[in-house]
Amino acid sequence: MTMLPISLTIAAGAALLNIWLAMRVGRVRGQEKVSVGDGGNERVIRRMRAHSNYVENTAFVLILLFLVELGLGSSIWLWATGAIYLVARIFHAIGMDGKTWARAAGTLVTMLVQAGLAITALLAVYLTPTTIVATEVQETEIVAPQ
Repeated sequence: MTMLPISLTIAAGAALLNIWLAMRVGRVRGQEKVSVGDGGNERVIRRMRAHSNYVENTAFVLILLFLVELGLGSSIWLWATGAIYLVARIFHAIGMDGKTWARAAGTLVTMLVQAGLAITALLAVYLTPTTIVATEVQETEIVAPQ
């Protein structure tokens, strides 16, 4: 069995971040007295969109991270990429509450991480030398018993 420490750690961090974002939505719903949907309330809409946007992007990042780690192995740059992604998503969530610089930074880093992982995945497939194993077939003479 192959242990994938980066993918497992970042996925765990992503799950915890997902819970935090959901709790933020719940908190503002309670404050604004909106039990279902967004109620047309801008604060609720912003929190819900921060959470939804997180879910929309995180699935791709985790799948790419997992496959790149599986294909290329663990490395410091892959650890950094996963950690930077999680920090960017925190910035984005805070930015959705009105700090536009944080939202912009979170969005930009999210896109760069996804693009970087996608390019790495493609390069791993199409630029990694393949080993072709040739097997030699030996002819065997069959001799009938006499």
